Amino acid sequence: MTVLIAFLANVLVAVAKTVAAVFTSSASMVAEAAHSWADAGNEVFLLIADRRGARPKDERHPLGFGRRSFVWALIAAFGIFTAGAIVSIMHGVQELREDEAVESPLVAYIVLAISFVLEGISFVQAFRRSRRLARERLSSTWDFVLRTSDTTLRAVFFEDGAALIGLLIAGSSIALHQLTGVAAWDAVGSILVGVLLAVVAIVLIARNMAFLVGTTISAKERRQIGEALLRMPQIERLTYLHVEYVGPNRLFVVAEVDLAGDESEHRVAWRLREVERTIEKHEAVEKVVLSLSVRDEASLAFDA
Repeated sequence: MTVLIAFLANVLVAVAKTVAAVFTSSASMVAEAAHSWADAGNEVFLLIADRRGARPKDERHPLGFGRRSFVWALIAAFGIFTAGAIVSIMHGVQELREDEAVESPLVAYIVLAISFVLEGISFVQAFRRSRRLARERLSSTWDFVLRTSDTTLRAVFFEDGAALIGLLIAGSSIALHQLTGVAAWDAVGSILVGVLLAVVAIVLIARNMAFLVGTTISAKERRQIGEALLRMPQIERLTYLHVEYVGPNRLFVVAEVDLAGDESEHRVAWRLREVERTIEKHEAVEKVVLSLSVRDEASLAFDA
């Protein structure tokens, strides 16, 4: 729902900015139009990411298809960089050589104001969801958005946030052009919008690449999972624990445990599989692999 709202907002804004760019001949408006069209295209990739990543696991893909979400989100981040940042910077540099005045600046201001409202609605939706999830995890909103495996939520949050800042830059550059009579301010606005998009793209690319190569959970989350496993009546000790993301909010858990009691090998193997199936019932767990600990292995501690 968050992605769909962002997509609809970006399409409406992109059309309005394109019309305004034609009427005003403003470099900043051209940059903003490119920005919105890039964002709208990226929302399509994010919708594909959600759909492809949600496919159930099968025999050939025992850890599911969750990492496909990171692949499509990575493609979307490259789209921001190429279709948004590079186009905006190049156009701004070209306009620095020109001395063309912005025509009908009132049209630009109206479109920027409407765009700010639409982008703001989308951003508030993403921000509220992020803040709610961050509170559930006892984290700050910023840390949650930066570290979350929900790559779609992070992309919408950063894209809409950058869109609001970009609108302020574009409006300020046109105003400075009007106040000073120096056309270069409008071109500078285009370049600054491009730089902003490049920074956002680099952050998103880096985070998606990290999840693609394999990212473990934080120390805090590891402690919470370890404590949850030790609260299970079947588990007496835990001597090894590895947890990594295999998709948005999907975990792969490997652990060595000492089961309570002292039963025969066949009975222990059956109980071990039973514990695995119990853990895999959790909505965030894609796959669990448990093996038995030996007596001389040190127990893991999860003290805060």
